Amino acid sequence: MTNSSTILVVDDTPANLEVVCDILNDVGYEIATAIDGDRALKRVQTHPPDLILLDIQMPGVDGFEVCRRLKADAETAQIPVIFMTALGDTNSKVKGFDLGAIDYITKPFQERELLARIKTHLQISQLTEALEKTVEERTTALAELQHTQLQMIQSEKMSALGQMVAGIAHEINNPINFIHGNICHFNRYTQDLLHVVQAYQQHCPDPPEALQDLMAEIDLEFLTDDIQKLLHSTKIGTSRITEIVLSLRNFSRLDESNLKLVNLHEGIDSTLVILNHRLKATADRPEITVIRNYGELPLVKCYAGQLNQVFMNLLSNAIDALEQNQKPQSTIRIWTESISNQTVAIHIADNGGGMSEALQLRIFNPFFTTKPVGKGTGLGLSISYQIICERHGGELLCHSTEKEGTEFVIELPIQA
Repeated sequence: MTNSSTILVVDDTPANLEVVCDILNDVGYEIATAIDGDRALKRVQTHPPDLILLDIQMPGVDGFEVCRRLKADAETAQIPVIFMTALGDTNSKVKGFDLGAIDYITKPFQERELLARIKTHLQISQLTEALEKTVEERTTALAELQHTQLQMIQSEKMSALGQMVAGIAHEINNPINFIHGNICHFNRYTQDLLHVVQAYQQHCPDPPEALQDLMAEIDLEFLTDDIQKLLHSTKIGTSRITEIVLSLRNFSRLDESNLKLVNLHEGIDSTLVILNHRLKATADRPEITVIRNYGELPLVKCYAGQLNQVFMNLLSNAIDALEQNQKPQSTIRIWTESISNQTVAIHIADNGGGMSEALQLRIFNPFFTTKPVGKGTGLGLSISYQIICERHGGELLCHSTEKEGTEFVIELPIQA
């Protein structure tokens, strides 16, 4: 430990100042002086010392008041103060310690004792500062580690979901294309057979009795009409499955790591397809109605898979909120708009239970969740915030009113 520390000596008696300064000078300390409380306070504000030797009995602002003001100011509260005074009564000592002084030296003092106490308290102060710095560094490192861990956890989770969805879409795609393609041929063949039956009926209006009984048994007229309806509804069903497969393939673009021009509406729609089973009515709540009102948006240059991850988190949270705070009509509203030539906005709002202002201040903090134990990790909104704000240079805002609902607003630059 070197004696390069700066010590401020405050005493209204020049002789006392000279004695103390000579002692400190001899061992190499940097010295500053003040002859009253006002000058001492001003000196500390402009050039904070490492330690203060403070007399109590001074005109104007006395030592007790100087110490009180120093400890009340966050900028100077950590500077160690040693009272050095002729007041040796217990009450004065107790008052000094109550005000925050770390030591109390009674005049006349012993030179060796003074230096020993100064050295000890400077060491304690420096070690405390080093410890606080270490704690701060480790706290920062821990926060960064948690940040990395939650990104890895969510990334792996979404990657696994994307791979599963992509696999399901691939497996469904081939057979449904086969069925959908063959329906056209099946429909044509059926029409040909029905034309043959109709032609037979025209040319042979009075078929044998056995054939008449068979036609009556199978209700040929009903069969002719219904088979066309079945073919039409089957074609509609396979078309719907084809659309779902396309949505699944769009959502599974989680491995795309490059910026691409993307239709945001497709990402929202594909996410709703994934979550469709959660929107249906259950024994505990009515169906959740999704109202979409899409504006005219340009293609946005972004990380498509990551934005789908954000849509998934926000829509899942909206559904969770509606399940926790059931209402006669549960609704999720989604609308989009261009708010400037450079920015677009996506609004996702629910009419659930809403949040207090205190909760809104914490919702983007890692591992914070308002859900019951075991129902949420507190990662979704934190990662969504990072994706929108840090990855894309946009904004993720939350507006909520208790008992009325919550709205999240994603503002994205068109060119990330």
